[in-house]
Amino acid sequence: MTVGVRRRRSMLAYSLIASVGLATVVLGVALGSRFGTDPQLTASPLIGLPAPDLTLPYLEVDGIFDLAALEGDVAVVNFWASWCVPCRQEHPVLTSTAAAYAQLGVTFVGVLIQDRAENGVDFLDELGRGEPYVYLVDPDSRASLEFGVLGVPETFFLDRDGTIVGKISGPVNGPLLAATLDAILLGRTGDLGVVKTGEVQNRP
Repeated sequence: MTVGVRRRRSMLAYSLIASVGLATVVLGVALGSRFGTDPQLTASPLIGLPAPDLTLPYLEVDGIFDLAALEGDVAVVNFWASWCVPCRQEHPVLTSTAAAYAQLGVTFVGVLIQDRAENGVDFLDELGRGEPYVYLVDPDSRASLEFGVLGVPETFFLDRDGTIVGKISGPVNGPLLAATLDAILLGRTGDLGVVKTGEVQNRP
C-alpha cells in the first residue's frame, strides 16, 4: 500500500474552502465543540507532547507504517475494535470526514486494538473503508500504551508538527470532528483538550 501523505497544502486553498463553508464551521463549533466551556472537557498529560514514534503493521497488506511520516499533515489517529458498539456508530462519520478533508492535508489513521486482524477486516468489509485512510493493527499493544489508550473508541489529533493537540474519548460526531479539524487547520489549538462524548469499551 502506498500512503500519500499530503504535505504543505496551500493556505490559499484552505482559505477558499473555509470561506465557502464558514457558516457550516461556525455552526459546527457552536453545536459540537464548545472547547473551553464544555463541562466534559478535561486535561491530559499527552496534550502538547510529540506523538509517540512508532511503526505499526498495516491491517490488510504487508508492510509497516511509520507514524513519523504523518509529520507535515494534520492527523487523526483513531483507536477502534470490531466488537466495539460505539466504533460502529462513529465509523461513517470518520470515513466521510476523511474524504471531505483529504485535500486539506488531513490524514486519517485507524489503529485496530484488542482484536484479531481478520475481525477488523470483516468489520471494514461490512461497513466500508475510508478513502483515503490508513488502517493499521497494534498486535503487541505498544501503540495503545504509548498513547495511553483507556479503551475504544478514542481519537487523537496531531498538528502538522506531530504534536498531540486534542483527544476525543468516546465516539466522534460530525460537528465535533469538523470543528476540531477546522481549529487545527486555522492554528487555533490553544483551547483543545480532551472531550468525553461517552464511555469507552474494553474487550468483553
